[in-house]
Amino acid sequence: MKLAIIGGGSTYTPELVDGFARLREQLPVEQLALIDPDPQRLEAVGAVSRRILAKQGHPGQVLATSNVAEGLEGADAVLFQLRVGGQAARNVDETLPLDFCCVGQETTGAGGLAKALRTVPVVLDLAEQVRRYAPHARIVDFTNPVGIVTRALLDAGHDAVGLCNVAIGFQRRFAASAGVAPGAVQLDHVGLNHLTWIRGVRIAGEEALPEIIENQGEEISGDLEMPAQVLRDLNAIPSYYLRYYYEHDAVVRELRESESRAQQVADMERRLLEMYLDPSVDTKPELLAKRGGAFYSEAAVELIASLTKPAGEADVRVVNLRNRGTLPFLDDDAVIEVSAKVGADGIEALPQRPLPAHMRGLIAHVSAYEELALDAALHGGRDRVVQALLAHPLIGQYDLANRLGDALIAANRRHLPWAGER
Repeated sequence: MKLAIIGGGSTYTPELVDGFARLREQLPVEQLALIDPDPQRLEAVGAVSRRILAKQGHPGQVLATSNVAEGLEGADAVLFQLRVGGQAARNVDETLPLDFCCVGQETTGAGGLAKALRTVPVVLDLAEQVRRYAPHARIVDFTNPVGIVTRALLDAGHDAVGLCNVAIGFQRRFAASAGVAPGAVQLDHVGLNHLTWIRGVRIAGEEALPEIIENQGEEISGDLEMPAQVLRDLNAIPSYYLRYYYEHDAVVRELRESESRAQQVADMERRLLEMYLDPSVDTKPELLAKRGGAFYSEAAVELIASLTKPAGEADVRVVNLRNRGTLPFLDDDAVIEVSAKVGADGIEALPQRPLPAHMRGLIAHVSAYEELALDAALHGGRDRVVQALLAHPLIGQYDLANRLGDALIAANRRHLPWAGER
């Protein structure tokens, strides 16, 4: 198998490479193509990737290239993990909305819209090159905002699926606490990307969520930075990103008083790239765990391995895919994040039992925003940006949407060729 990574110069990549080395029996990668326009990042990440494979006795080859055609040629799967504008643009996404008393976050609210505006056109251009140079490859999107980007790819006719590491993180956590293999844990995980709840946990076939909330609720809620009572009241475990909705004003106050996540990550990336250039470094550094993306490699390996299974075989994975009636209150073309049967024959969402009204309402609201955000990213124009902001449940006020929209467009002008158009 040849696997191509667009955005291969990311400091995340050694986490992936380590996973490919450890899980080689599950996913035998013969060539890993790292594609990135930044030659310095390619040099550092490519070098440490080769050393990680060699250290673990993996025979795979690493190709580091800025030539997209060369990297994609003959690929069986292509992983998208790019950040248009880098950490500098992310810093704006996280800080500018705070001036308007709105949460600053790279995937949620106004910051997520700004990232979508910058990212969707670039992803679609690269996807067309995948169609040209690797026509049989499946695209796995890890690029945020995953739900919007995945819908853009699917709407354009690409064979794509979105991937997030939230579900696998919970799965691994529950498996460890129960002393079972991760495969023995199946989640009832439902919602949109970065807007999900776990409303069931079956361990070896038995429902364990009530016991988990009772015995681990305080610890889990501490990690989520929410009161434990939230889990008990909802009878579900919300993803961390629900905190931006459930405790919006408190989060805004906290973010105003602290360094942005983008600033923290930018510093980590500088240090990581220095480590990657050190010829003695042949394992992923401990600092990488603080960079984020826990179990990223396991999620990617498991998904790609499932996609390449023999015909007729499938595994259950949590992915981002078309709704197609799974959640009956959403359009069929909406992209949702749920458990699905994944195999070489395709990807099919598992049936979902009815959702409570509070979940339905928020999912429908944010899904409508995502539809408008994608329209703005595809077609540009101030009016579309403002309409998307007006539709978002964390903004939703006419004057605020107009002022914030103007600020977002001005801050991202060099990435938006249509800036200045209505």
